[in-house]
Amino acid sequence: MKMFSAVVACAVTSFFMVQAAFGLDLEEMQDIALSKRELVKRYQINMEKSIKDVALARAPNRPSIDFSYQANRVDSQVSGLDSQTSGLGGNSISEPEESSVLRGAVTWNIFNGFKDTYQIESAQLLRQVEQHQLNGIEQDIMLNVALRYLDVYQGKANLEVARKNLLTLKKIYRDAQNRLEVGLIDRNELLKFKVDLDNSDIQVERARANLQKSIELLGREIGQKVELDQLDFKEFEDIPAKKELHYNASRMFDNRSELLALGKLVDASRFQAQAQESGYYPRVDLIGSYQNYDDDAINGRGDISEDELRAQLQLSINLYQGGATRESVAKARLESRGLQYDFQELRDSLETELNNLHIDFNVSLRNVKVALSGIEQAGENLRITRLKYGEGLQRESDLLDAVANLSRAQFNHVTAVTTVFQNHFQIVRMVEEF
Repeated sequence: MKMFSAVVACAVTSFFMVQAAFGLDLEEMQDIALSKRELVKRYQINMEKSIKDVALARAPNRPSIDFSYQANRVDSQVSGLDSQTSGLGGNSISEPEESSVLRGAVTWNIFNGFKDTYQIESAQLLRQVEQHQLNGIEQDIMLNVALRYLDVYQGKANLEVARKNLLTLKKIYRDAQNRLEVGLIDRNELLKFKVDLDNSDIQVERARANLQKSIELLGREIGQKVELDQLDFKEFEDIPAKKELHYNASRMFDNRSELLALGKLVDASRFQAQAQESGYYPRVDLIGSYQNYDDDAINGRGDISEDELRAQLQLSINLYQGGATRESVAKARLESRGLQYDFQELRDSLETELNNLHIDFNVSLRNVKVALSGIEQAGENLRITRLKYGEGLQRESDLLDAVANLSRAQFNHVTAVTTVFQNHFQIVRMVEEF
């Protein structure tokens, strides 16, 4: 039994080790976020509500069935008074003390100025609006996941640069200690190295803390805990290719959810205005009803029972209601015009933003090349400075400056690469191609 338990424990441990070793790429993390984030679920509920709104808009096109039952009881004294009044020459007929009326009716609107048709069209367009808004929020979440993932990559790269700088300074400090022992430098020079070494150690700890915070934020974005060893960062191995502005602009105008949603709102507002105009037209209803009168409060128990079956064609038209129809139509048309202005403003803003993103992307591509060249030059400068320092031709401050220059060049390269991918992800979001 103990052996079996040990085998099970080993199997479970192995399973979790495999899970931990299994890498998460960007697409997988985005899928996890879309399946777990409550924000997506909230917009999905809005989508489901819009489907119900379409069903509600269709309801007036279907018959309405009503049933009513009315039980009456009249005070006997009042009933007697009515009888006396009738005996004095009145024409009223005395009402029995108890009576009941059973009524059922089927009403079907066959014309209402096309109001129902326009409201159905509007509701269907609003359903598409909710779908586009859902697509947009999904794209936003995928962008946020990509940017959080990029933050982790940057934090890891910065930590590696900080560690390399710390190792370099440790080697220089140990060499300086040896030179102090043989009298080649004094203690004051050694302390200068120690100050930079301590500062580098602080930078390493700060970079480690920033990396951990980035991992926590990435986990929050996708809705589950993430470990650094689960991320392989293969998406950042190759720098993105140069992008074509005109092609991306065309894709953005065709795909951007906010534009599509606002365009559907413009169309829906036109149908709403037409639906309001239906107030100028007559309404035609077809009504079929059945009614039964009984002289007892419980229908079917009395002595007198009268049935009535009636078919009606009812036409009605409103001639005046304080100008409400006119004002409603004018208001709906103004709303449609306002949405058209909103659409054009959004289109212009997105176009400008896309242009600026392409400018930033091209600059960041150039900066990557410059940063790589800077690393090469700073590395060569450090090599030469260390040789000259060893021969007593350079001061300790020159050596520390050379180390700092190499570290700065490496940090610049990390920043340049991160900026390239940041602009790349934002452009992908602009054209909705996640």
